[in-house]
Amino acid sequence: MGNWYEETFDGQVRFGLKVRRTLHSNRSKFQRVELLETEFFGKALVLDGLFMTSEKDEFFYHEMIVHPALCAVRRRARVLVIGGGDGGTVRELMRWPDVEQVVMVEIDGEVVDVCREHLPSIASAFDEPRLELRIEDGIEYVAKVPACSFDVVLLDGSDPVGPAEGLFNESFYADVKRVLKPDGIFGLQSESPVLQTDVFQAVQKTLRVLFDDVKPYIGSVPLYGSAMWSWTLARPVGEVFPLDTEPLHGLEAELRYMNRELCKAAFVLPTFVRKLATGV
Repeated sequence: MGNWYEETFDGQVRFGLKVRRTLHSNRSKFQRVELLETEFFGKALVLDGLFMTSEKDEFFYHEMIVHPALCAVRRRARVLVIGGGDGGTVRELMRWPDVEQVVMVEIDGEVVDVCREHLPSIASAFDEPRLELRIEDGIEYVAKVPACSFDVVLLDGSDPVGPAEGLFNESFYADVKRVLKPDGIFGLQSESPVLQTDVFQAVQKTLRVLFDDVKPYIGSVPLYGSAMWSWTLARPVGEVFPLDTEPLHGLEAELRYMNRELCKAAFVLPTFVRKLATGV
């Protein structure tokens, strides 16, 4: 049968991958970092037993967290990424010529090093001159940055456990709002409405307390053990829509998941997801 690596969701659902070999396994200062070579998904990053990304399906996630957010702003010169240690979010940001600087704050340098070594197709932009990579606590960084420093903030964090737990609360979101320009945008992964319903609802509710407009959107990430995943955009002042998807026209030849039609359609929610997000 070979070796199987399984992720368990609340002791009720298991998602497993057949593994050829383990390329890296170590407990860093913050978490267990593993890099697996799997039969179906290729090389896959696992943090504290949770599947993070894989060679086969990483573009599902990374294109969805980046491009809708950048279509929601007129100015995208300075972008802050919290987390994103695999490098895929930074890679997608670098496709936009009007992004002048990306500050990426990742708490665990071992994740960056492992992905550089084993996932070079994902971690391909770490040497970009427009990138300032900081290995430190993203919560502390956002708390000390001057107000209105960024046009876009992207939270590319793992599930709300371990070192990512503090990235899912009102205090952190309030600091994000402070460092954003009023017409900026906050984008984040907001878990599965199917498997992490409580977290999805809590994120929507907390963001609505602080931001003028909050818009979740959905797609699929096969590695995450659910038929549905969500991301959310939040604007400090004004409304998220309309999205200007025309800049994607020049990028579509490079992208594998995102296109102009999908960027808009992703915000059309199934009725049950809309009720979870808004209560109506």
